[in-house]
Amino acid sequence: MKKKVKNNREMTDTILDIICEDERWRETLPQIEVIAEKIKTATFNYVSEHENLKILRADKPLCIGLCLSNDEQVRALNRDYRGMDKPTNVLSFANIDFADFNNENVNFAEIELGNIILAYETMKREAESEMISLEEHFCHLLTHGFLHILGYDHIKEDEAEQMEALEVAILQKLNISNPYEEDK
Repeated sequence: MKKKVKNNREMTDTILDIICEDERWRETLPQIEVIAEKIKTATFNYVSEHENLKILRADKPLCIGLCLSNDEQVRALNRDYRGMDKPTNVLSFANIDFADFNNENVNFAEIELGNIILAYETMKREAESEMISLEEHFCHLLTHGFLHILGYDHIKEDEAEQMEALEVAILQKLNISNPYEEDK
């Protein structure tokens, strides 16, 4: 089932195209679309206020795909695209990382930023292990995924510090505690 959520912003519209491939998401978080929209809005608004990203000033709508999936499907994607034969909590496929990203978007009415895929079982295990709600963990990992879609990464230490600081600040705006603190 697809649901498109549109957010009118001062800069550029953002469209979140949500596909739920595992109904446990909706069983556990019945308001998942509303929560995802809230996270998208908070992330894009915070980044547009505090960072100078040209893409957020585009004159076309920005589109992001969000797939609410499971370990089996995420494991296959992780294996096929990252060479890691195991599930992970979130995968992000950012189109902004491709060399032809700007050239390709000239011909389309919308800018496809990329896709985020979340694995239900892994997120549930992590939330239980960290003794936090699945909703808070979902909010953190979706924020993380949106930042990847916008071009942020955490391979180098300085990039990781910047990305982590953005995540913490965005989550704080949503009254969600710092997921990186040892004593939560």
